[in-house]
Amino acid sequence: MIKRIIQDQADEREIILKNERLIERESQEFWKKYIDNDLVKVTAGVRRSGKTVFTHLVMPEKNYAFVNFDDERLAFVDKDELNSVLEALYQVYGDFQYLMLDEVQNIQGWELFVNRLQRKGMRVFVTGSNANLLSTELSTHLTGRFIKMEILPFSFKEYLDYIGFNEFRATTKNRALLKSHLEEYIRTGGFPEVIKSPEIRKVYLSSLYSSIISRDIIARHNIRFVKSFREMATAIISNFSNLITFNNLKNAYDFKSSHTAKNYVEYLSEAYLIFLLDKYSPKPREIANSPKKVYVIDTGLINVLSLSASENRGRLMENLVFLQITRRMALEPDLETFYWKDYQDREVDFILRKGKHIEELVQVTYASEKNDIKSREKRSLLKASELLKCNNMLVITWDYEGTEDIDGKKIIYIPLWKWLLS
Repeated sequence: MIKRIIQDQADEREIILKNERLIERESQEFWKKYIDNDLVKVTAGVRRSGKTVFTHLVMPEKNYAFVNFDDERLAFVDKDELNSVLEALYQVYGDFQYLMLDEVQNIQGWELFVNRLQRKGMRVFVTGSNANLLSTELSTHLTGRFIKMEILPFSFKEYLDYIGFNEFRATTKNRALLKSHLEEYIRTGGFPEVIKSPEIRKVYLSSLYSSIISRDIIARHNIRFVKSFREMATAIISNFSNLITFNNLKNAYDFKSSHTAKNYVEYLSEAYLIFLLDKYSPKPREIANSPKKVYVIDTGLINVLSLSASENRGRLMENLVFLQITRRMALEPDLETFYWKDYQDREVDFILRKGKHIEELVQVTYASEKNDIKSREKRSLLKASELLKCNNMLVITWDYEGTEDIDGKKIIYIPLWKWLLS
């Protein structure tokens, strides 16, 4: 019976890989370099972001075996049956060195099976529900013998690839089309199913959000104050690109302590619904105690859940910039990002640091002309440049491009669409 199920899945895999329009991800070539590394490869990310397809595409030329445990016909399988699964895989695929286990967290004790295969030299790739494959658990289960490949919803470039737009010459027509496509991308977001069928956006994203909240967080963590948690989660997402403090959340939702609020926010982060950005400081204690900036996994999700999202174009742009920086950080482990704020409330959206060196200061503004850029944003950049000893200053605008010299320092202005494609 197991052999027949695995054969069915193999046939389905071939149909999908041959007949469906699959888009290569920007990080694909980077991760292919690690395909022959003997560490277990774990694909992590928010639900429905394309983790399974990505993992297939990372190793398209390899003779690899595949089993999807999110199949009701395999519901009877437990850790004692995994050897039978392995035997059936050899019967279907013949000899193989690469193995992909999809939704493996459905099997209690899966990590012992994976560890055993890894010790024998098998190249194992694991995908699954993000909430069950957290870094803390992986470190316990796989004792450091893994690489985590983080996948976000489609980037703007991947979105353009899917809709078939590949003309990037700097003509008036292309510039107008790119801005139009960017507006649509900000509205719909990057979840693959939504890009395929934009008309399902509201229903699909609302259902996905509800599923993540209910299954990946409330049920998993046995949250007691369910109503308050749901209200807090929606409020945090509506507060995208803004600061939060755990103490304010405790007071707003009448939690017993700020520690409870902190735990609840971290659950949202673990499920990849939100990201928290620390304030830059050379003092670790100040970083820990400062307010956090919140960004959301997808602008389409923001637009569905936040009533005022469309009125906050600058904040949507900032959220999008953060997501793109996050994609970059996944490929550059030594890259860190922070926000910067001083005692006079001068603020810079993003500080990019490599090691001890501040690499770039980035400001984001919804400006179409030079005169639209507020002097406060420039003053903040210049002050941060002085204090952090970094002269690489960038302002990401909606539609203004150019440079400006102020007090012997140069600020570069670039449109969002161009920065996202650079």
